[in-house]
Amino acid sequence: MPFFSAITTAADCKARAGILQTDHGCIETPIFMPVGTQGAVKAIEHRELDELGVQIILGNTYHLYLRPGNDVLSSFGGLHQFNSWNKPLLTDSGGYQVFSLKDLRKITEKGVEFRSHLDGSKHIFTPENVIETQRIIGSDIMMPLDECTPYPATYDYAKKSADMTVRWAKRNKEAFDNSSPRYGHTQFLFGIGQGSTYPDLRRACMNNLVEMNFDGYSIGGLAVGESAENMYEMTDISTDCIPQNKPRYLMGVGTPENILNAIELGVDMFDCVMPTRNARNATLFTSRGKINLRNAKYKFSNDIVDPEVITYTSSFTLGYLRHLFIAQEILALQLATIHNIGFYLWLVKTARQKILDGSFRQWSKNLQQDMSKRL
Repeated sequence: MPFFSAITTAADCKARAGILQTDHGCIETPIFMPVGTQGAVKAIEHRELDELGVQIILGNTYHLYLRPGNDVLSSFGGLHQFNSWNKPLLTDSGGYQVFSLKDLRKITEKGVEFRSHLDGSKHIFTPENVIETQRIIGSDIMMPLDECTPYPATYDYAKKSADMTVRWAKRNKEAFDNSSPRYGHTQFLFGIGQGSTYPDLRRACMNNLVEMNFDGYSIGGLAVGESAENMYEMTDISTDCIPQNKPRYLMGVGTPENILNAIELGVDMFDCVMPTRNARNATLFTSRGKINLRNAKYKFSNDIVDPEVITYTSSFTLGYLRHLFIAQEILALQLATIHNIGFYLWLVKTARQKILDGSFRQWSKNLQQDMSKRL
């Protein structure tokens, strides 16, 4: 079976349902991938992720490289063995985290020199050693080192940044092709398109990456401050460039509305800290809009969070969930996280069903109207 196959593409838009095949399991797309930056998704157990039907989680190369470190991960036989997650793993290259350090890093043609946010120690990421670190991590899907272009950026800066990403991508691909997996399972490498909000730069960057024949393609440098309209325009341009037989991953996006609109534009894969971060701040996503559990109006509520999305959290009333947050009980974070991840999974799973039965676009429009309400 090929790494990716698109089963169905909607008749009235670019939305599609597909299958990703890895040695650690099959992934049905569209898919949302919870973020487990340091090898764990915050405030939720692996057992609960499994019960929710999570098919793949993320790790972050920057954080895992600094702690626990390549030596520890290698001694355990990679991240799957280290964190006992036996399903697919995707790792970001850590480029975004390095570039967000600003005053603590220096970009050269060789790579990025930076100081650890943990202890100030000096390090360098290059296209070659980022691949080596992800070989040690053993992720099923790897990301190359790219320059995440800041927003806003001038045209000249965005062009230099995108050109750098293309040159690094070639080195990433060569390092990947000239090395082998360490733990007996196949690893795949995606390219990452940049270009800020300039259509010609986005198109040129992605076309250059497609010529290198990566296993899949990511759309990077979005959801960094640009308007939603800009995000969708750049996404649309990018997916037009990516071959039909390759998966498309919109990195770091986003709200439920963002995800639905990006699915309509042909995106297959998503990740974002939003569901887990919002959960820890007492905000729950529902099919009828967002709920702030600190709101006094839920004090006596016997309702469950969302009748459309049944998870373990559905065993408890809004009144009780509010009490847990007011009392600062750790259980509050766990139950809220279970629901929000469950909601995001329900969103993409239902989107897949609607694509398959031909009703995605109208369903998405109706759901977005319902989610825009304030509860």
